[in-house]
Parts: sequence; C-alpha cells; structure tokens
Amino acid sequence: MLEAITGLSLAAAAGLNAYIPLLGLGLLSRFTELLSLPDGWSWLENEWALGILGVLFVVEIFVDKVPALDTVNDVLQSVVRPASGGLVFSAGASSSTAAVADPEAFVNSSAFWPFVFGVLIALVPHAFKLVSRPVVNLATAGLGAAVMSTLEDIAAVVVTVLAVLLPLVALGVMVLLTVLGVRWVARLRASRRNTPQPG
Repeated sequence: MLEAITGLSLAAAAGLNAYIPLLGLGLLSRFTELLSLPDGWSWLENEWALGILGVLFVVEIFVDKVPALDTVNDVLQSVVRPASGGLVFSAGASSSTAAVADPEAFVNSSAFWPFVFGVLIALVPHAFKLVSRPVVNLATAGLGAAVMSTLEDIAAVVVTVLAVLLPLVALGVMVLLTVLGVRWVARLRASRRNTPQPG
C-alpha cells in the first residue's frame, strides 16, 4: 500500500517537473540506502541516465522561468511530464517491467497499468500548471513566472524526498499544494476581472 502511495506522490511531482522525480529515484538508489530500485529500473542509476536527466533538468529550470517560453515549454512537456509520471509511478510502486521493444508484451505485463495510472496522475498537476501559468503571467506582467517555477521545483523536490521517506506525508503535501494553488489562481483571476481596464 505504501509503495502505491510513493508511486502516486512521485507521479504527481512529475506533473510539476518531469525530471526531478526521475533524478531523485536514480540518485537516492545509487548513493543511499533509502531506496532500492527493482532490477528493471536499475538504468535510472546509470551515470549516463543521471547525466542526461541532469542536463534536461537544468534546461527546464531556466526555460520555465522565462515568460512566454514557459508556456511553450508547458505545451511541449504535455508528453514528457505524463510519461515521466508513468515511469516514476511504476518504479516507485516497485512494478516489474517488460521490454518496450515488444509493445504487446508490455501491454500484457504488470507494468502497463501502473504506467497508465502514473500518466493520468501526472496529467492533473501538469494540466493545472498549463492552464494557470498564462493567468499568473498576465496578472503579474510576467514577474510571476520565475516565482511560480521556483515554487514548483521546490515542491517537486520536497514531494520526491517525502515520497521515499514518508509517503503519507508526501500525499498530504500534494493535496495541500493543489488546494492552495487552485485558490490562489482563482483569486488572481477574480482580481484581474475586478481591475478596471484602461480605455
């Protein structure tokens, strides 16, 4: 049960930043005793995988903090974040994998449904981010992009670590962040509607 909650929390974090949960799993498994990945996921510990994920993470950090580029990035990430969510849910829930070279074997394997579930979970925060970021940029004249992106990155790191150490707390944090985020964006939209427009 706790493994499923770990997977769920990791997938939700992937909806905020695709690379933080993948990097977190790989680094924690490689350098600590806190996490041991199943055999099918040991590639996450590989230095090449960690290096590529690290480069993609650095690119994401910078691009996501620039107004206009962040919206383009969110559209492009509409495939990457859910896929990452599927991967980290499967790995976090300790599911076994099948060779992706054989799609039929993958669909019939025990890895398929956890992957699909992780995709769906990651889509929720990603969709919220995709819809809310333009509102935040408009309401703050672009200044909110860097602030929101930094808060999202911090939340993804915190939830990733908590998902491994304290899965129930990680789940609670994600629920709390979702509620606070929805209320904040609703308040921004309301204040934008109530502001008199020039001309």
